[in-house]
Amino acid sequence: MALKNRLYTTSLVLSALWLAACSPASQNTATNDTTAQPPIAEQRPYVVESPQGNRQDPYYWLRDDSRTDADVLAYLEAENTYYDAYRADYTELTETLESEIIGRIKQDDTSVPYQKGDYLYSVKYEAGKEYPIYVRADKEGTEQVMLDVNKLAEGQSYMNVGNLAVSPNQQLMAYMVDNTGRRQYELRIRDLTTGEDNAQTLTGLSASIAWAKDNETLFVIENDPQTLLSTRVMKYRIGEPADTAELVYEEKDNTFYMWVNNTTDGEYIQINLDQTVSTEVHVLDADEPDGKFQVLAPRERDFQYSADHLDGRWIIRTDLDAPNFQVMQVAHEEIGDKTKWQPLVEHRDDVFIQDFAVFSNYLAINERSDGLRRIRIVPWDAPDEAKFIASDEEAYVTVFERNVQQDTDTLRYTYSSLTTPSTVYAYDMSTGEQELLKQNEVPNFDASLYETARTWATAEDGTKIPVSLLYKKGFKQDGSAPLYQYAYGSYGSSSDPYFRSTIFSLVDRGFVYAIAHIRGGQEMGRQWYEDGKLLKKINTFTDYIDVTKHLVAEKYAHPDKVFGMGGSAGGLLMGAVANMAPEHYRGLMAHVPFVDVVTTMLDESIPLTTNEFDEWGNPKNQPYYDYMLSYSPYDQVKKQDYPAILVTTGLHDSQVQYFEPAKWVAKLRTHKTDANPLMFKTNMSAGHGGSSGRFARMKEIAEEYAFILNLLQ
Repeated sequence: MALKNRLYTTSLVLSALWLAACSPASQNTATNDTTAQPPIAEQRPYVVESPQGNRQDPYYWLRDDSRTDADVLAYLEAENTYYDAYRADYTELTETLESEIIGRIKQDDTSVPYQKGDYLYSVKYEAGKEYPIYVRADKEGTEQVMLDVNKLAEGQSYMNVGNLAVSPNQQLMAYMVDNTGRRQYELRIRDLTTGEDNAQTLTGLSASIAWAKDNETLFVIENDPQTLLSTRVMKYRIGEPADTAELVYEEKDNTFYMWVNNTTDGEYIQINLDQTVSTEVHVLDADEPDGKFQVLAPRERDFQYSADHLDGRWIIRTDLDAPNFQVMQVAHEEIGDKTKWQPLVEHRDDVFIQDFAVFSNYLAINERSDGLRRIRIVPWDAPDEAKFIASDEEAYVTVFERNVQQDTDTLRYTYSSLTTPSTVYAYDMSTGEQELLKQNEVPNFDASLYETARTWATAEDGTKIPVSLLYKKGFKQDGSAPLYQYAYGSYGSSSDPYFRSTIFSLVDRGFVYAIAHIRGGQEMGRQWYEDGKLLKKINTFTDYIDVTKHLVAEKYAHPDKVFGMGGSAGGLLMGAVANMAPEHYRGLMAHVPFVDVVTTMLDESIPLTTNEFDEWGNPKNQPYYDYMLSYSPYDQVKKQDYPAILVTTGLHDSQVQYFEPAKWVAKLRTHKTDANPLMFKTNMSAGHGGSSGRFARMKEIAEEYAFILNLLQ
C-alpha cells in the first residue's frame, strides 16, 4: 500500500507541476484529491493549413522534432507517471504475467544452421541475455562468434542490429547498428579473421547491404536527413574515408522506397524501388562494381514486379495483366523490355502469389488460397506436375525459411499455426519426403490443451470475412468468454495465424483469441487489399466491427468482455473503431497508432508521408481530404463514452511519430464523457518496435495483458 500511495503522490506532484507550467490560468493547476489526476495538456492556438481549408489543432505544439522541448518532455513524463500510478494497483498481476510469458521462452536457444561456403551460420541466445549472438562453425565444427549484440548493447538504452552480410570470401562482415530506435543506421565492417572493426564508418543509412564480388566494395542506402526516406545508393570501398563514398543512383521521386540486395546466386546486385502501385529494379553484375546498373523493366503506374536470377535468366513475380500476380521469365540479354517476358506460372483469380524461391530444378511458390499460405512446388521440366506441401490443420501458415543455395533439391520452410510452434522442415522437392530440422521449444506449453477453428463473419456489404480462432479445449460457446481480437488491415500486409506464445496467458484465463482477416490485407487476394485502401478504407474499420458483432452473436464472446488490439496502422484501426463503435468494446489497446491521418499526410517533411499517397490518398486533393477527415481518429474524437484505452508509443519512432498518439490522448481527455481509464505510455528510449531486448518486449506485453485482466476484476 505504501508503494501505491507513493506513486499516486508522485503523479499528483508531476501533474500539478505540469498544469502550473503550461495550462491556461483559468484551469485548476493543483488538486487536494487523494487520487492521481490525469495530465491535461494546454491548448495552444495553431492553424493547420491546406488547399482544402484550414483546421485548428490546439495540441500541435506537442510535436517536437528535436525531442528536447522541456514542455513536451514534461507532458510525456507526466503521462508515464500517471500510468505508473494506475498500474501500481495491480503490480503483482503484471509480475505474474511477465514471469509466465518469459517462462515460455527457451532462453538458451540456437536457430537451424544454414550452409554458405565453408561455414554453417546460425543465431544463438544465451540464458538471461537480451540480444542475439551471431555465430558460424567451420568444417571441423569449431565455432566462431561473429557478433555478440549483448556486448554492443552495453551502456546503451536501445540496441538493434538491423542487418548483417558476410562478404563473398567470408572474411569480412558488414552490419548495421541503430542505438536510438530511429531506424537510422551506422555501417560497421568487421574483419572476421581478427574480430576487429574498421575505423571508418558511414552513418544515416537504411539497413540494406549488397556486396560486390571483389570483397571490398559495398552498396548501401543513404537516407534523407529530414524525411528519413531512402534516396541515394552509395558505393563504398572498405577502409576509405566516409566522404569518398560514391553516389551511383539517386531517386528523385519521393513516393518510392528503396533498398539494395544480392540475388540468391550472388551474381548480381539489385536496386529495388517500390511504391504502392509500381516498382522498378536495377541490376549490376557483382563482378563489375564500377559498371552501370541496367533497368530490368522501366517503372509504370499500376505495374509491379520482383526478380531473382538463375542460370542466365531472371525469374519474375509480377502483376502484369495479373492482379493476383503471375510468374514470368526473361533472358538476361533481353532485360529492359517487359514485352520480352515469357509466362511460367499463370494468373488465377482464386490464388494470390505471395513469394517465390528459385532452384536449379524447381520453382517454389508461396501462395494464398482461401486466406491461408501454402507452398507449391513446380518442376522446371514438368510444370503440370506441381504439388503442394500438405497440412492437417484448419488454420496454419507455411513460409520459406532461409534458402541460400540454388543447386539443391531441398527446400527449407517454416510451418506454424496458432497451436503449433514455429517448425523448420527440409523438404525434398524430388521425392516429397521431408525432415524435421527443428521445432521451437516452448517451455510450460502443451499443444494438446488448445484448439483452433475458422469462422466467417458477414460484413455490412455481404462480404465474408475470415476469422482465425484459438481457445482452450473444453471451451463452451455460450457467450460468457472474454475476447481478445487482433487485426491490422493495411498495406496489403496479411495477419497470418502464426504461433504466438505470449497469447496463452490470456487463453489460459478463458479468453478466445481471434485474428480478424479484414480488408486492407491480402489474405483473400489482391482485391482484398484494393477494397481496404484509399476511398474504400472504411471497409477495414467496419469489417473489424462486424467481426466483433459476429463473434458475440455466435456466442464466442460476452458482449461486455471484448478487447481489441492493433499497432501502427492497426492502431489507426483501434482509433477509428473507438470513435465509430465504442459501445462494442470493454477496452482497446493502440500501440504506436497512426491516428492523425490528415495532418501527417499533408506534411511531406514527415517520414513516409510521400511514400503512402497511394495507400491513404493525397489530402491536397479534395476527395481524399474529405474522406480521410471522415475517419481520422484524432479529427473524429467527439463528446461520447469511450472504452478503456491503453496507448503506447516510442519517443524516437520514425514510422509513426510520438506526437500523433500524444495529441490523440490529449484530445480524448477533454472529450470523453466516461470514467474508463485512458492510459498513455511513452518509451523514452525506443522507436516504432518498442524495447529492443527480447525480455524487455515481453515485459511490455505483460503490462498490456495486466491492463486487460485488471478491467475484468
